[in-house]
Amino acid sequence: MSCRSVAILLDPVCQEHDTGKHIENRSRLQVIEEAIEQSGLRRRLLSPAPRPATVEQIATVHTMAYIEHLQAIAQRGGGWIDADTVVSPGSYRAALAAAGCAIAAVDVVLARQAQAAFALVRPPGHHARPNQGKGFCLFNNIAIATRHALDTYQLERVLIVDFDAHHGNGTQETFYESQHVLYFSTHLFPFYPGTGLASEIGAGAGRGYTINVPVPALTDDFGFRRIYGEILVPLAQRYRPQMILVSAGYDVHWADPLTYLGVSVNGIANIVAIVAELADSLCQGRMVFTLEGGYDRAALAASCIATLHVLLGDKDINDPLGPSRQAGPDVSDAIAQVKRLHAL
Repeated sequence: MSCRSVAILLDPVCQEHDTGKHIENRSRLQVIEEAIEQSGLRRRLLSPAPRPATVEQIATVHTMAYIEHLQAIAQRGGGWIDADTVVSPGSYRAALAAAGCAIAAVDVVLARQAQAAFALVRPPGHHARPNQGKGFCLFNNIAIATRHALDTYQLERVLIVDFDAHHGNGTQETFYESQHVLYFSTHLFPFYPGTGLASEIGAGAGRGYTINVPVPALTDDFGFRRIYGEILVPLAQRYRPQMILVSAGYDVHWADPLTYLGVSVNGIANIVAIVAELADSLCQGRMVFTLEGGYDRAALAASCIATLHVLLGDKDINDPLGPSRQAGPDVSDAIAQVKRLHAL
């Protein structure tokens, strides 16, 4: 793997999303930033200044009725938009900042200022539907960034890889009828949000461009290596994307308190390496990562650091937490089902 230039996109306004003791809280970005400083990586990373997304950019994915509804809740002092998702007075500004970081990451990469970029943001985004926030998510950062790549740069083929433990229902819904986005998701199933069956393959012009790989509890490094090697690699080679965007959900880690998978930091690094190799071979290394889930603070920090090391081209990855102690299930049936559905 070659060395590459990597940018990180951070905006302190993201921390105005004040969720109190909610599991998705300010400490998530704090531990990541502290880990970057302690690792010595900061001096190797570009840090361009992002700008908040405009309402017009948000409206490429979300309805104006929903955008105005979210703004009104924040202006009234906050509240809950569903059983899991809190809005504080600063959440609307934070959500604009998060989407702005993802957009800026696309700009940085397509302007060739860096080969890869990582938008380290909160609130996360991939559960947010066009007309509804849910699952800790307010605006769908990766969908907005993808729409920006398609509309502003006239790209015709974008690959989204979503390795969060939860299915990215909002991202899938946004591009379900589009052939311009190949959406690939691995996720725990059955699990929240209840979508992401292998049979959900897209509709209309987008039929065949949504690929869901639901995996059983405790699926481990070996299982994910097989899935990404046997399914994602040939799919990407067939599609030949012009850019790859990644929903980086570190709740796949075995230590995560909300999920039941068996992936280690090294396993996450392997997923990132597969994506990076595809980007190198298919689209001049152009890739953008955006932060989604991950709720064990030690695992989150270590996984983000491992991701940055892989993107930079480093080979030695530190895994302070080690592998899962539980054996993973056989994923052969899951792989075979997806291969049948997508003619692999």
